[in-house]
Amino acid sequence: MNKLFLSFCLLLVSFAAGAQERLPQVVLKDMGGKSVQTDTISNGGKPMVIAFFATWCKPCNRELKAIDEVYDEWQRETGVRLVAVSIDQAQNINKVKPLVDQNGWRYDVLLDPNGELRRALGIQMIPFTVLLDGKGNIVYKHNGYTDGAEVELYEKVKEAAGK
Repeated sequence: MNKLFLSFCLLLVSFAAGAQERLPQVVLKDMGGKSVQTDTISNGGKPMVIAFFATWCKPCNRELKAIDEVYDEWQRETGVRLVAVSIDQAQNINKVKPLVDQNGWRYDVLLDPNGELRRALGIQMIPFTVLLDGKGNIVYKHNGYTDGAEVELYEKVKEAAGK
């Protein structure tokens, strides 16, 4: 009986070790008002970056601007897709589109005014970046931004893309 119990425990541990963290199931809106279920967002087998930001967050905006400058190159080399998730609350949500348009960001932008996705991922502070591999598994998380941090992120993107 003890051997059976031990075998069962080992099986559970090995299963848990192989389990991958994925995006939780939360419904957000895009800037056009369309509902998007987060656990169904994909990039056709290629890596995807989810960048949490707010219009009032200067480091967030610096990060998204820095990535925008190299985004075309990143896409050519790895096929990566970036989805920016605004955590601006409802009273500030009308500031998101002007900020995106002013900066010419071509990212998909989702709105998380109630903080549902942010809370589901346990995010306390922004900027916060999540990298998913081509299978949708979370393979890297990073909090904060300093100039040049996008270089480390790109190295992780290349690893996720097998480059």
